[in-house]
Amino acid sequence: MATRKLVRDWRLGRLPTGFSVAMPDHPEWPAGLEVLPPSHMPKRGRGGSERNRIALWHSLAHIEFVAIDLALDMVGRFGPAQGEGFIADFLRVAADEAMHFAIIERHLAQMGARYGDLPVHGGLWQAASDTADDVLARLAIVPMVLEARALDVTPATLERVRAQGDERGAKILERVLDDEIRHVAAGTSHFDRLCEKRGFVPENHWQKLVRERFGARIKPPFNDSARQAAGLPREYYTAIA
Repeated sequence: MATRKLVRDWRLGRLPTGFSVAMPDHPEWPAGLEVLPPSHMPKRGRGGSERNRIALWHSLAHIEFVAIDLALDMVGRFGPAQGEGFIADFLRVAADEAMHFAIIERHLAQMGARYGDLPVHGGLWQAASDTADDVLARLAIVPMVLEARALDVTPATLERVRAQGDERGAKILERVLDDEIRHVAAGTSHFDRLCEKRGFVPENHWQKLVRERFGARIKPPFNDSARQAAGLPREYYTAIA
């Protein structure tokens, strides 16, 4: 709700111009949230038991929760140097992620669970820490690798959820997938613009940054059509997959 109010105030011109407070190294997360290294996370089963369903939706809630912070950090850390178009784009992303979190949390509540019931990992925020020094690195890794990966894996998750008879959950994931295409598109367009401004070939510089800054391999299968719709053609990622 705080995020959505922030974005609404920005759009209505209620916020002062400029940024007077430096971005923190880590955002405030709920008290009592158990954050584990990714390698220490319990394995999530693929079956349709209630326990596995809750684990799936809890992990999705955490992804969306951290995505709010990733978008707001993009604005607060890099927005002042990039201008109002950049700020507006990533505030819109933040508002979308806040909405995604809210509807997923409501879905969890219908299963008798809530965000924070299960441990989570800090890998997504680590990507922000690793790219805090360079807007191009942040754009390359967060929207163009991590969010693009969501384009790849969400359709299979959606079909699995639908096969379990959870039509409401399937509709939530359809909405998330549509919005994520826009989010990847925002990141890609700003990355390409800044590369051209600095004299870099966008495709080559993205591959260089991913090799240097991303600690995992980019793996197929790829949702090529969704990536293409987001302005991320195969030439970018197949060369280093």
